[in-house]
Amino acid sequence: MLRTGKIQRFDETRGYGFIIPNEGGDDVFMHANDLLDEKYLYQAGREVEFFVEMGDKGPKASEIRLIHQSSQRRPARDLASGPVTYGTAGDGEPTAAGLRGELTEALLEADGTLTADQIKRVRARVVELARAHGWITA
Repeated sequence: MLRTGKIQRFDETRGYGFIIPNEGGDDVFMHANDLLDEKYLYQAGREVEFFVEMGDKGPKASEIRLIHQSSQRRPARDLASGPVTYGTAGDGEPTAAGLRGELTEALLEADGTLTADQIKRVRARVVELARAHGWITA
């Protein structure tokens, strides 16, 4: 039976962690070999769906997939209306670094399956576009 829960903790280096099932009960062990998305995306607090099997030491999650949480997406900003405050320089002007940071967060919230390389390519193009339109500084 497919279940849902939140990641309590996940150690990417060691490759394991625990899920708190939404329906209650004992925490469920999770291992990197059972992840269906990129390992770095599995962070504490993220919602997942999974199947439960009995392992040697108790309940164990399998086929662990991140759940999209569209209700947590930030509203889109209207860039045509002028500069926005992504992160600002000392003079209050939006910066490329601030935009990259907010854009990374927004991309991960929108689609948790994007790879680091995909995010870097999208960020580079958006920053280039924002500079060309004068929406950000340096």
